[in-house]
Amino acid sequence: MTQEIIATEVVVDANNKRARNLAVPSWVYSILLLLAFLGFWEAYVRRWDVSRFILPPPSVVMSAWVEALATKRLWIHTWVTVEETALGFFFATITGVVLGAALGKMPRLEQTLSPFIVATQVIPKVALVPLFVVWFGFGLTPKVVIAAVLAFFPILVNTILGVKSVDRGHQEVMISLNASRWQTLTQLTLPSALPYILTGMEMGIVLSIIGAVVGEYLGGNAGLGNIAVQEMNSFNTTALFAVIVHLSLLGFVFFALIVAARRYLIEWHHSSGNH
Repeated sequence: MTQEIIATEVVVDANNKRARNLAVPSWVYSILLLLAFLGFWEAYVRRWDVSRFILPPPSVVMSAWVEALATKRLWIHTWVTVEETALGFFFATITGVVLGAALGKMPRLEQTLSPFIVATQVIPKVALVPLFVVWFGFGLTPKVVIAAVLAFFPILVNTILGVKSVDRGHQEVMISLNASRWQTLTQLTLPSALPYILTGMEMGIVLSIIGAVVGEYLGGNAGLGNIAVQEMNSFNTTALFAVIVHLSLLGFVFFALIVAARRYLIEWHHSSGNH
């Protein structure tokens, strides 16, 4: 009887494994959904003869984007946006993790500073761009600042949450081992909080590129946001859509880098997708 049960369990496990191997990856459905959306867009524009000034068909937009890829102008402005986004995200990450780790360990300080931190977030960031331009000029600095300001809050909040979620039993083990505060921080607190920090970084990188582009919209003389403004002012809707496509792909690349870092840094955690 026992042998029959074991044999049945082996067959069930084999069938489950075979089913998992035959399962269609979720990204395939995502691509199919995107193609269906683009197909509907193309059919709608051509069926109802919608003006390209209002809504150009995807085929025309992609053609314009491919043509733009062959120009030096697009890549120069892409690099500007990448630099602004990366620098803003870097400063937001450093500041958010350091301050978040401190506030997570000091509840009284968190309660004291929390109203001020929230106050900085309820201010419309777009309204700050002209002020940053007055302070820092039209160069790189104001875009980096607005990108960092937008990305800072989710990284800070998730770091605080991660530090607070460290298992109490693990902390007691570190105390029993006479570990110093620095050892506890680097060997327990930050590694345990890393899944939360990376979640904040995933949100932060998206907000960072938004901040850089908004800064280019309102006070820039370079970058993809500035190209978008130029195309809008020249009523070139097709080229504007091509810039939007380029920005979207750039955002996906940045986000994919953070996801890859999650898979590498916390492969032990279920959120890494390695299980």
